[in-house]
Amino acid sequence: MATLEKLPILPSGHARMQTELQKLKTVDRPEVVQAIEEARAHGDLSENAEYHAAKERQGQIEAQIIELEDQLARAQVIDPTTLSGDKVVFGATVDLLDEDDKPVVYQIVGPYEADAKQGRISYTSPLGRALIGRRVGEEVEVSTPSGDRYYEIAKLNFI
Repeated sequence: MATLEKLPILPSGHARMQTELQKLKTVDRPEVVQAIEEARAHGDLSENAEYHAAKERQGQIEAQIIELEDQLARAQVIDPTTLSGDKVVFGATVDLLDEDDKPVVYQIVGPYEADAKQGRISYTSPLGRALIGRRVGEEVEVSTPSGDRYYEIAKLNFI
C-alpha cells in the first residue's frame, strides 16, 4: 500500500522501473483495451470468458501502474560509486566469509532490485538488516528457516 517512506534504489533499478512503467502504459494497457473491445463484439458479456479475462488483466495492469508510479515518486536514487566509508550501507558490495570460510559476495539493494542468485540482497532481508551499519571484521548472525548462519565481513566496496 502507498506510504510516504523514501525508497532507496540504484540508478539501474530506477531506469528498469521507468522502462517497465512505460511498457505497461504504452503496450500492455492498449493491448488489453483492444482485447476488451474484441470480447464485447462477441455478444453476451455475462457468459463471455474472454471479456472477463481481459477485464481481470486490465485490473492487474492498472494496479501495477499505480504501484510503480508510487514507487518512482518515492524513489531516492543512490549511486554507490559516490559513497565511501567503513560501514555497510545501501548500495555497498560486501565480501563475506561464512562458517566454513567460504567467500560470498552480496550487494545491498532495494526490494525491487533484489536477486540473491545475482548476488543482490534487499536491505529489508534478514541478512541485509543484519549487515547494515556493521564494519569490516565484524561477525553477523542471521536467523534463517534452516537455522542460524554466521558471517564475517571481510571486505567492503562501493562499486
